[in-house]
Amino acid sequence: MGKNLTSRAEDYSKWYNELVVKSDLAENSGVRGCMVIKPYGYAIWEKMQGQLDKMFKETGHENAYFPLFIPKSYLSKEASHVEGFAKECAVVTHYRLKNAEDGSGIVVDENAKLEEELIVRPTSETIIWDTFRKWVQSYRDLPLKINQWANVVRWEMRTRLFLRTAEFLWQEGHTAHATREEAVEEAELMMNVYADFAEKYMGVPVIKGTKTESERFAGAEETYCIEALMQDGKALQAGTSHFLGQNFAKAFDVKFANKEGKQEYVWATSWGVSTRLMGALVMTHSDDNGLVLPPQLAPIQVVIVPIYKGLDQLDAISQKVDPLVKALRDKGVTVKYDTRDTHKPGFKFNEYELKGVPVRLAVGQRDLANGTFEVARRDTLTKEIVKAEEIVDKVVSLMDEIQENIFKKALDYRKEHITKVDSYDEFKKVIEEKGGFVSAHWDGTVETEDRIKEETKATIRCIPLDAENEEGKCMVTGKPSHKRVLFAKAY
Repeated sequence: MGKNLTSRAEDYSKWYNELVVKSDLAENSGVRGCMVIKPYGYAIWEKMQGQLDKMFKETGHENAYFPLFIPKSYLSKEASHVEGFAKECAVVTHYRLKNAEDGSGIVVDENAKLEEELIVRPTSETIIWDTFRKWVQSYRDLPLKINQWANVVRWEMRTRLFLRTAEFLWQEGHTAHATREEAVEEAELMMNVYADFAEKYMGVPVIKGTKTESERFAGAEETYCIEALMQDGKALQAGTSHFLGQNFAKAFDVKFANKEGKQEYVWATSWGVSTRLMGALVMTHSDDNGLVLPPQLAPIQVVIVPIYKGLDQLDAISQKVDPLVKALRDKGVTVKYDTRDTHKPGFKFNEYELKGVPVRLAVGQRDLANGTFEVARRDTLTKEIVKAEEIVDKVVSLMDEIQENIFKKALDYRKEHITKVDSYDEFKKVIEEKGGFVSAHWDGTVETEDRIKEETKATIRCIPLDAENEEGKCMVTGKPSHKRVLFAKAY
C-alpha cells in the first residue's frame, strides 16, 4: 500500500489534509463545508466521547438533549451573544417544498413561510436557559449540571477537515449555581477535566489559562482554555470553559428562592470540546509515514499479521495466535488478527502504519519454529523479537510505554518552542522564523492586541494560570506590564 504522503517539511497543511483522507478518518461530503467522518475516524471519536462522558458523570453531570432549532428571538435576548454568532448562523425560513409548476424540479413553497425564523444551533445557551427557567425554582434545584452531546452549525467559508467545518460534533455543558464562587469553581473544574483528558488520554500537553477580553466567548465574563502546540509551531485551542456570570439568567429570567425565601438570579457556566480534538490528535503526534495514535484512543491497539503460504501454514499460525488474541483481550487490549488473503503482508504493514496502530505483531513459519513473535512499535518504528511466553506481558507494558513516549515527545517539542522575548522586533522574528508560543509582556489593551494581530497574524492564546508576576514593559508600547502572556499563530 503506497502512502505517497506529502512530507510535513514540504507542506504541512497538505500533509495533514492527505493524511486525514488516506488514513480513513474523514472525507469531504456533497454538502459544502461539511465532512463525512468514516468508521475508523468515528471509532476514535467514540473513544474520546466515552472517556469524556465518564469524566463528566464522575464530576456530577447528567446528559440531556435539546432542540436543534432555536427561535430567532431567543438569540437576541443576550446582546453580546447574538453579536458573537450572528455572522455564522444558518437560518430556516420555510417549512415546505413543492414541485415547480413548469416541471423544472422542486422549489420552496412561498406560502410556507415560518412566522418566526429558526436558527440551526451554533451553540445552545439560549434554548437551554429558556428551559432552565422551568427547571429552577428553589435553591434545592441547584446546582443544575447538564451536558449535551450534539452537532452544531457555524457557517464557515473556509473549511478544513476536523479543524473547521460548517457542521461539527461536540459536547456542551451548561450549569446553574446558587453563588458566583460555585460557578467559577465549576468553570475551573471543567478546564482541568479537559486538560487531564488531553494529557492522559490524547497524549497532548496543554497550557491552561484565561482568554483576553476580546477573545472571550460571546456573553462570558471569563473564558478558561487549554492551548496545545502543533508540530508546525501553530497553536490550537483544544477546549474552553466559560464563567457566564448572571448574563443568561437575567436574559431568560432564571431565578431561585434562596434559603431565606428571597429571589435571586442563578450563576452560570458553559463548556465544550469538539471533533477539533481529532485534528489536534493527528497534528500533535503523526509523522511522514502516517498517523501515530496513543494506545488509550486507538481503535485497534494491536494488529497481528500472519506470514504464510497456503491454508495449512495459516491454520498452524492461527492455532498459535487465537489463544494470544483471547489473552490480550482478557487484559483489556483491543486486537485485530488480519487473515485477509486479498492483501500481502507488506501491504498490511503499510496500511497499519498509516493508520497509526500502536503495536504490530508478525508471525511466520520461522517464528512458529522458534516460538517467537516480531514486535513493531509505531511510535519509534523499531522492531524486536519476543518469546511467545513473554508476548502478553510485553504488549501490555508497551501500551503504557508508547502512551508515555508520545506525550514526552510532544512535551519536549513544546518546551523547545516556548520563547521569551522583550522587544517587538525579536517577537516578529521568532513568530515568523521559529513559531511556537512566544512569551511576552503586553499592556493589556485591545488596541495593542489588535495591532499585533494585524501586523503579525499572531494572537494572545492565553494568559497562563501559572504565569508568575513579573514587572516589565509591553514589547510594543513600553507601558507597564505585570506578567507575560502567550502569543502564537493559531488554527
